[in-house]
Amino acid sequence: MSEKTPLLHYRLTCNTGPELTDTVVKMDEDDRRAEDQTSRKLGVVFGVVIPTLLAMFSVVVFLRIGFVVGQAGLYQSIAMFLVAYFIITMTVLSVCAISTNGALDAGGAYYMISRALGPEFGGSIGIMFFLANVCGSALYILGLVEAIMPTFGVPKGSLHHVLPSGYWWFLLYGTVLLFLCFIVCLVGAHIYAKATFVIFIIVVTALASIFISFFTVAPVGVILPDTSALNSTSMSTANYTGFRLHTLESNLFSNYTVDYTTDAMMSFATVFAVMFNGCTGIMAGSNMSGDLKNPSYSIPRGTLAAVLITFIAYSLLSLLAAWSCDRYLLQRDYSFLGDINIWPPMVTLGIYSSAMSAAMSNLIGASRILYALSKDNLFGGCLALAKKTSQSGNPWVSVLVSWLLVYFSPLCHLKIVGKKGLYKSNYRG
Repeated sequence: MSEKTPLLHYRLTCNTGPELTDTVVKMDEDDRRAEDQTSRKLGVVFGVVIPTLLAMFSVVVFLRIGFVVGQAGLYQSIAMFLVAYFIITMTVLSVCAISTNGALDAGGAYYMISRALGPEFGGSIGIMFFLANVCGSALYILGLVEAIMPTFGVPKGSLHHVLPSGYWWFLLYGTVLLFLCFIVCLVGAHIYAKATFVIFIIVVTALASIFISFFTVAPVGVILPDTSALNSTSMSTANYTGFRLHTLESNLFSNYTVDYTTDAMMSFATVFAVMFNGCTGIMAGSNMSGDLKNPSYSIPRGTLAAVLITFIAYSLLSLLAAWSCDRYLLQRDYSFLGDINIWPPMVTLGIYSSAMSAAMSNLIGASRILYALSKDNLFGGCLALAKKTSQSGNPWVSVLVSWLLVYFSPLCHLKIVGKKGLYKSNYRG
């Protein structure tokens, strides 16, 4: 009996006679082996490392590093990263243990858990994973629209502010962005891998420009965004000092204050909650298990490599920000990395690219989980259509269903934003 046999079929036939079982299972395995040869094309780097890095290098790396260091100080920031990465490392090690303990098919974490704990736990966890990916994709699309509008929205009056605002316009922009993600995921995993590689190059270039800027940009006064003026006596500028020992000493310890975007008092718990969001995304590579040439080899090595790289990057960014930026700048301008960059539009491209890649990652992850659920026959004929695949092995019906659910999930939020005028972003283009 193979672990790639549909879950209920596996359970129902495990006690039958050996001749009948072997005949039925052999036919299933032959069909699946033929599918695997056409659909499994991705290796460690394109299938696991790059998707996981992009999922973990979210907008947090561009817009919340200053927030974390400015509020918590360098010591507590490093402590937060150590705690967060200890948590996710334990999860990654569990995934590694399961992924190397048997054959893997489409469905990622759902597939591994369902084979270890059975269909009862597997089905419920699979539904939660699927809905979480759907909501995550919708959230990233909305976040991308929010990041685009301050830069290109009409009210600013500059030549590049050309996009009209309003509920229907916001809905149109979100629809176009989500449709682009849908086209990439619909074509197949190989196109998705190429698209994420292009986005990865953009994000890495943006991060490289940030690191270079810390060493090349001279000390300068930064004009703070209008929304940071909590009262009439607030300063309108803050200093980027360059590497100064005095600046580092002043940023070592915590100084929790009111967040200028929400007017809420910050604490260790609230800052950790925001920071921890940037450490998630470790399942992005596992969700591609059905498209990997050797998932038992690729998932452990690729995920652990991505975790190590992001930890080093986050720690270095925290140190450089604490060493070179006045605390008032860190607390009152979350987009300071663009303000002190050698080419500010590069950071803007990094924000757009990371949000777009996260939306695609969640969309294709949701489709793979739905496809795995349908193959296991846990819900009878409800998911029968989701089993259909293209000639290349891409589950296009699952992609279509996931896209429709993502499209309709954010409409309520968009309606509130459009009608009540709550559209507000702390990012300055």
